[in-house]
Amino acid sequence: MTTAGPRELASDLRGFQRVQRLAYECAQEVAARLKPGVTEREAARMQREWLRARGVRDWFHLPFAWFGDRTAFVGFRVPLQFFPTDRRLEPGMPFILDMAPVFEGFTADIGYSGALGGHPLQELLMDDLEAHRELILREVRERRSLREIYQDVDRLMVRQGYANRHRAYPFGVIAHKVDRVRERRWSSRLFGFGTQALKGLASDALHGHREGWSPLWSPYRFSDHPPRPGLWAVEPHLGFRGTGAKFEEILVVTDSRDPAESAFWLDDDLPHVRRWARRKAEEK
Repeated sequence: MTTAGPRELASDLRGFQRVQRLAYECAQEVAARLKPGVTEREAARMQREWLRARGVRDWFHLPFAWFGDRTAFVGFRVPLQFFPTDRRLEPGMPFILDMAPVFEGFTADIGYSGALGGHPLQELLMDDLEAHRELILREVRERRSLREIYQDVDRLMVRQGYANRHRAYPFGVIAHKVDRVRERRWSSRLFGFGTQALKGLASDALHGHREGWSPLWSPYRFSDHPPRPGLWAVEPHLGFRGTGAKFEEILVVTDSRDPAESAFWLDDDLPHVRRWARRKAEEK
C-alpha cells in the first residue's frame, strides 16, 4: 500500500478513517451515559445499539466492556473471560470500551479508557501511553522486526513500572492486521467475531505462513519479521495494581522509502491524542 502524500489519504484510507472516527464517537457517547450500577453487558449492548442505529451491520468483533480490575485482565486465563459480565460500574471505577465495527466494508478496532468520576491512576497510565505510541511509530519506520518492537514496548513498560496486559490477549498480540471486508446482506458471527473478517485474517495467515510473515503482532517467532505493508490495529495495554488502560487505533504501513510515508497513524484527531496535546499546552 502506498499513499500520494503524507496525509493525502487514498480513498480506502479515508474509508477506514471514517469508521474509526465513528467507533471513537460511539465510545465517547456511551462513556458519557455510563452511571453507577450499569453492567458490562449493558455497556456492550449500548455500543452495539449506537452503532447499529448508524448503519453498522457487521463486526470484526462485537463490543467489549471491562470494569474495575477487569481493565487489567486480573485473573484472565481463558478467552471466555474477555466477554462482558454482570460486573457493575461504581463511582471512581475505571472502565475500557472496545469495539470493532465494519461499516461499508471498512474495519476499525478501537479501545477507549475512562473512569466514572475520574481515576488518578488510570489517568497516569493514559499519560504514559503516549511514549508507547511514539516508540511504535519510530521503530516501525526503522523497519525493525515486529517481535523486536514488541520487546521494546515491554522494556518501556518495565521502566515505567507497569505490567504488559496485552500479553493476556490470545497469542499475546499487541496488534493485528485489518482489511476490507466483503459486505453481505446478512452477517454471521463465531464466538463474537464476524465470520467475514475472520476469513480475511485466516487468508492473511495462510499467505503469510507461505511467505514468512504473520498478520498477528506477537512476542513469538512467527512475528520475527519487518512490518508488513497494510493496516494494523495497535493496542498497547498497561496494567498496575488492578487498573488497566489502553488505546487502540490503526497504524498504516507502506512500502515507501520515505520514512514519513513508510508508516503513519491513520488519524491524529483521536481522544487520547487530543488529551496529550491538552496536557502539553497546560504545562507550557
